[in-house]
This record gives sequence, C-alpha cells and structure tokens, in this order.
Amino acid sequence: MRSTLRALVLAAGLLAAAPAVAAPPTAAEARMIATVKAEHGRNVELLEKLVRVNSGSMNLKGVEAVGGMMRAELEPLGFQVRWIPMAETGRSGHIVATHKGNGRGKRMLLIGHLDTVFEPDSPFQGWTRRADTVEGPGVGDMKGGLVIIVSALRAMQAAGTLKDADITVVLTGDEEKPGSPIAIARRDLIAAGRSSDVALDFEGLSVEGDRDIGSIARRSSNSWTIRVKAKSGHSSGVCTEGMGCGANYELARIIEAFRRELPEPNLTFNVGMIAGGAKAAANAGETGVSAVGKTNIISAEAVALGDIRTLSNEQEARVRAKMQAIVARSLPQAQATIEFADTGYPPMAPTAGNKALLRKLNEVNATLGLPEMSQGDPARRGAGDIAFVSFIDGLVGLGMAGEGAHAPGETADLRSLDRQAQRAALLMSRLTREPRGKR
Repeated sequence: MRSTLRALVLAAGLLAAAPAVAAPPTAAEARMIATVKAEHGRNVELLEKLVRVNSGSMNLKGVEAVGGMMRAELEPLGFQVRWIPMAETGRSGHIVATHKGNGRGKRMLLIGHLDTVFEPDSPFQGWTRRADTVEGPGVGDMKGGLVIIVSALRAMQAAGTLKDADITVVLTGDEEKPGSPIAIARRDLIAAGRSSDVALDFEGLSVEGDRDIGSIARRSSNSWTIRVKAKSGHSSGVCTEGMGCGANYELARIIEAFRRELPEPNLTFNVGMIAGGAKAAANAGETGVSAVGKTNIISAEAVALGDIRTLSNEQEARVRAKMQAIVARSLPQAQATIEFADTGYPPMAPTAGNKALLRKLNEVNATLGLPEMSQGDPARRGAGDIAFVSFIDGLVGLGMAGEGAHAPGETADLRSLDRQAQRAALLMSRLTREPRGKR
C-alpha cells in the first residue's frame, strides 16, 4: 500500500512539473502563422525604413517622423491614432493608438518607444544587412519591436481576431532620455495602463545561449547625489582632532561603506562620478563633475553621483534607508547629505500575475513547436516604460533579439522577427478570449 501511495505521489509530482500538452493551432492561429511568414520581406522593408530615419531622443523632428510612419501602419488596421506633443517636457511627443473590440476580452496595452540613443551627430547611422543580421541605430532597441507590433496586428487582422480585440498602443518618444517632469512625460502611458488588464512590452528579446528567455520583471533606475562639506586648512593638520580628515576622506568612507554593507540580491548601486577639493560641484545637467584645489589643502568639498536599481518598492525604501544611515555617520569636522532624484524608472516586480502570463506565452510556444521560455534574471535587463504600469500584469521582451544595444554596431537577428510576431499574435488573440478584469 505504501509503495503504491509513493508511486501515486511521485506520478502526481511529475505530472504537475511536466509542460502542458501542446494544443495544435486553430484555423485562425494557422492563418496568423502563415501571414507572418508571408509578410517577412514586407516587415524587413519597414524595419529598414524606420532605422534610416534618425530618431535620437533629442532629435524632436526625427522622433515625430517615426511617429508618423507608425501612424501610417496602425490606422489601416482600424486604430484611432493620436500624436501627443510633449513640448512641456522638452521632448517630441508620444503616439497613443486605440482599437475598440467587442468589449469582453482582456484589454491589452502594447508598449514601445520611437526614440533611440543615437542623435544626429552620432557617427553610427544607416542600415547594413549581412544575411540574417541587420545593423543600424536602434534596430534592436527598439525599431525591431515596432515592426513586430505591426506584424502581429496584421496577422490578427488577416485571421479575423483583431476585430474583437481591445488594444491600446503607446509609443513614447523619450524612453532613452525621459523628459521632465516625469509625471507629465508618463501621464498618458499611466492613464492607458489604468484602462488595461495586461501590458506587453516590445523591447528586445532576451536570449541566453540559443534559448529565448521570458522576462517578467525589470529593476528600477533612480539617481542619487552625495555632497560633503568639511573643515579645511593646511594639509599638515589632516586627520587631527581639530581639523578632521576633510571631505574626500568622508566621501571615501561613505562609498566604501556602501560597498561593504549594502549588497543584497537584485540590488546594484553604481558610483558614476566623483570629485573633491577646495571646491567641487556637478554641472547643471549632472553629466559631469569638477573640482579645484591643491595637494597641500585639506579638501573642503566633495561630490559623488550614481544610481540605484532595485526589484521592488519595498527594496528601494529599505536600501535608501541604509544609505541615509551610512551617510549620517559622518567623520569629525565633516557633514554629508544624500539626495535621491525620483525622476527615473520604478521597479517592475515578478508578480504572480506576470508569472501566469509567462505560462500563457509558453502555451503559445508549445503550439508553435518552440522551446519553453524560462524566467529570466531581471538584473540582465535595464529599466523600461512598462514599470510605470506595473499595477497590471505584464511581459517584457517581445521585440527582436540582437546584440550591442546602445552602442555603435547595434544589431538585430531577423530570424527572431517571425517567431516573435507569431508569439505576440497568438498570445493577444488568446487573451482577447479571456474575460477582462473589473476596474
């Protein structure tokens, strides 16, 4: 009896751990799969056109031009497209496009961005293709994702599933260099999230080895500044009771204490810039620091700037408290302060809802005959716009695979275009058949 019970328990455990049986594609899904394949060349042509238009975040006309190109793709699919100017934040603007379905299924928010890190003065421009590898500014981050959005929606239209889908597409024009104040810069994205049940982010696909990875979390990105004031005088008195050690020693104490006391899973804290001397300051844009002084003067001022990345709001609050406590332990004759600039990106935690959404994507993978996608390490991704709507379930990385994002020589793998568009089309069509949430 005991051996029988053990066998039953073991069998139940194996059954629970086994992947879901692959459901064959429905007729509509087969049509979507075929449509994506048939339109591969058309999609590559669109990608080239988008890449050849420079849309660095501060190239306001270029960003708007890419927005116009996306309008031309979305309107024929039945979307009402609005261009929302962002002059008040110092940026170009956003695309917000809405498609009204049957009002019953999950309301989906598709997230992307029109801008790249490559401004018009960057030497990295143009388009190069070598077999299935394409190179160009923003080809992977994230003009490839824009093409996948269009490809998936076209496939849904061809299969008749788009007509029932309630979808909002938000394409920000300043993801790489957000405008300020951030509350206005992300106002329309957050509003769209409030009216949606699921968020799908079309930034680049994570790949480890030859396996596609599922991304259900992104860490925050916020900056901090430490300023130190200290008693100054002749260096012959440094670290004496009456003079103290100066601002540079105090700043060094703080940075070293960060290194020793702060580490924990999913946390990084970077010290990007340091300066100290008789006078020290950061420039107005906080893109540089400077100091003046002499070797025989005890440093009176020091400044350091860096960032902090966490996986949850709770972790962010806890780590900030630790940093503040370390800063407060000032050496004699020195005083340090730390300020956090909440103008960056919030975290997107790996919630149960996000995990469930990844399981649904893996059901799509089974239908497509693709390997299951394991849950990726959030530390391997940067911050992103989807974090502003992390109050709804979300998936990240539905764009193209590639290498070298944000650097000259950025590439995208054209082989990933079809499978990502097919994944997105099938997933969205299935979500359309699920009951929406109550809001």
